[in-house]
Amino acid sequence: MSSAAGPSVPEIAELALALAGAGETQVTVTRERSLMSRFARSAPTQATAVDDTEVEILVVRDGHTALASTNRLDDDALRATARRADAAARASARSGAGGYPGLPEPAEPAEPAEPGDPARPGGDGFDAATALLDPAQAGAALAGAFAVAAEHGLEAFGIWTAGAVRRAIAASTGMRRDEELTDAFMKILCRDAGGRTGFASATGHSAQAIDAQALARQAAAKVDGQPIAELGPGSYPVVLEPAAVGVLLDFLGMLALNGLAHAEGRGALSDRLGTTVAAPAIDLADDPAWARTLPRGFDAEGVPKAPLTLVDGGVARAVVHDRRSAALAGGPARSTGHATRPGGSPYGPSPTNLVLGGGDVADAAALAGSIERGIYVTRLWYVNTVREKETLLTGMTRDGTFLIEDGAITRPLRDVRFTDSVLRLLGATEALTGAQQLVGEGDFYGRRFAYGAVCPALRAGAFRVTGATR
Repeated sequence: MSSAAGPSVPEIAELALALAGAGETQVTVTRERSLMSRFARSAPTQATAVDDTEVEILVVRDGHTALASTNRLDDDALRATARRADAAARASARSGAGGYPGLPEPAEPAEPAEPGDPARPGGDGFDAATALLDPAQAGAALAGAFAVAAEHGLEAFGIWTAGAVRRAIAASTGMRRDEELTDAFMKILCRDAGGRTGFASATGHSAQAIDAQALARQAAAKVDGQPIAELGPGSYPVVLEPAAVGVLLDFLGMLALNGLAHAEGRGALSDRLGTTVAAPAIDLADDPAWARTLPRGFDAEGVPKAPLTLVDGGVARAVVHDRRSAALAGGPARSTGHATRPGGSPYGPSPTNLVLGGGDVADAAALAGSIERGIYVTRLWYVNTVREKETLLTGMTRDGTFLIEDGAITRPLRDVRFTDSVLRLLGATEALTGAQQLVGEGDFYGRRFAYGAVCPALRAGAFRVTGATR
């Protein structure tokens, strides 16, 4: 997958900044190259390829921001985009001074680096073989998954995707940022003739690290032909696989760790920093340097990223900030490098490299050993927020829910609806596996931005079931 030679991503950023004229301006240029292959009933159904460059121009006027974007790279288009952003910022500024504190100054001198240079922030998140985006990689992965599914008398459904994204920032403050990252993802559902399904997925910065046959075997093992057991509403001990834990952590990031929600008093940790909010076994950080995460050297405002302890031994220590939320919070608050769009997202900052520390239990099956009667959950689906301040969610289990009886994972269980709080579940956590898994998603509905949470499986003392699914 290749395109005609032209200016590099950093060169486009410099050109756009020069064409934008005077004023406080940030230009972000993102080039995405990616492949995606979807499959159903053990056959390919759709293949797409993306090779696109987007230019975003942020203009700041009297504490107000405006953002305009284009994927046309000629001078006229870049000038017009800058004019649109400037006109919108000026219009907003007529209402009075705004709350944006201004673009960050350079935190360190910009140094040119080649893609994959380990000395560059995020350098270890680039894999040259993945960046080639060879469609044969997708074909081999799908063929391997189909073969394993056929061995088990099942059909395979899912997606495979890989991408290379280069992003460069040039700002009127003199700040310059540049990095290129790769990522890959595969999700497999194996289904029998009766409609029972099993799930497995893998995320990483390298396509070579995703073993499609191993994933298919994991998914196939979740398809159990025994009679389906049922549980009524109530609280049950639960074992959650990493895929389920990752969903809970993603919601925790939005509802509790979001600095904008925190500063506005609607976050679940508002007035709770420094207090116990989870079990002593819970150590949670946002760590872009962790070996198995998808690293990033800087955020959408160009602020360098660094490890940040969020929960330590069950005690809440910090929330994440972009420049806007830090200004609103006041006091010692400052950006922690978690802006998700230039000028800050209206939804607030987000932790995109969450790492939940592991425990000392061998595996998920061993977590079930102390449970007399409970639930084993592969993943959660269709999850929505009920009450933000309580991190209260409702959703369903899916694609591999089992009954735990006398310390063993036994019969398949009809999927259940749960209504429970993330913080309450973390407070009820009794044990975690030593092994951790990077859990992410590959369904991109817009510009590719791969992220995930590194987490173990966990056992919690109670999981609040409010109904069954059909």
